[in-house]
Amino acid sequence: MRIFVTGSSGYVGSAIVSDLLKSGHQVTGLARSADAAQQLEAAGAKALRGTIEDLESLRRGAGAADGVVHTAFFHAFGQARMTTRLQVILGGSPANIVRRFMTAAVEADRRAIETLGGALRGRERCLVAAFPTMAMAPNRQAVETDAADPGAPGGVRAPSETMAMDLATRGIRATIVRLPPSVHDETKQGLVTQVINIARKKQISAYIGDGKNRWAAVHRLDAAHLFRLALESGEAGARYHAIAEEGIPFRDIADSVARYLGIKAKSLSPEEATRHFGWLAPFIGADNPASSQATQARLSWKPTHPPLLVDIATALQSNASPARRP
Repeated sequence: MRIFVTGSSGYVGSAIVSDLLKSGHQVTGLARSADAAQQLEAAGAKALRGTIEDLESLRRGAGAADGVVHTAFFHAFGQARMTTRLQVILGGSPANIVRRFMTAAVEADRRAIETLGGALRGRERCLVAAFPTMAMAPNRQAVETDAADPGAPGGVRAPSETMAMDLATRGIRATIVRLPPSVHDETKQGLVTQVINIARKKQISAYIGDGKNRWAAVHRLDAAHLFRLALESGEAGARYHAIAEEGIPFRDIADSVARYLGIKAKSLSPEEATRHFGWLAPFIGADNPASSQATQARLSWKPTHPPLLVDIATALQSNASPARRP
């Protein structure tokens, strides 16, 4: 198959490109920069220069493909085009700039999915879009049939999933792959990497309350494999969960970070957590377990790579004193 991948040079996207190429697919990746284009070509893929706000590039990429994997999203202010950044900066009170940026990022994502779907319309082609489990209702185990909850910490992204599901009603084999807050390997651990950076800077590995709230996790190579399976065999309108570990108590994550950084783990109140973690605080305190039982049964997907705490240890062990190493 000829596959067009957005976010193709990113942490998850690059693993998907590699998995697709190894399976014999022809891949074209959307590249924001010359460096990203070179990375794709070195891996054996083709590059199409553009961004997710460049709708014409999306149409060209999807129009020439049998399927699309969409993982691109604005995770940093500098990834948006200048006009979008100016609208965010000048659009109101500085206190609401993060909210305005997220609104702009979600709208760009929704438009990108709509554009990709429009280019695929009318033919037996497929679209697989990434979506966060943090947009699911908290304090209960999320399953594949659950819809996104706009009130969840990541619920602002609900319109993107709604758009993908709408495409499935228009004759497009559109599916969703939901990713947990920690997509990890021995170099990076998703949102946990930001937790580590804060702990290193402030010399406290913090959690909120008793730390019993749970985060799901998956190794990025297992996640990449699921994207390929969804592309090849996924059903229109289906939601799949890239979940290897259903719910790790956040206290366990904080204790692991503390151990290998040689610092103390500390409980914070919600008010203290807001000051300590900033915009990340609502996610740190979220209880976000998720199941992949249906996904594993329907797509014969089975995670095989190391769990999160092992990858945290591998990433941080070189910074720990010999006395603190296991």
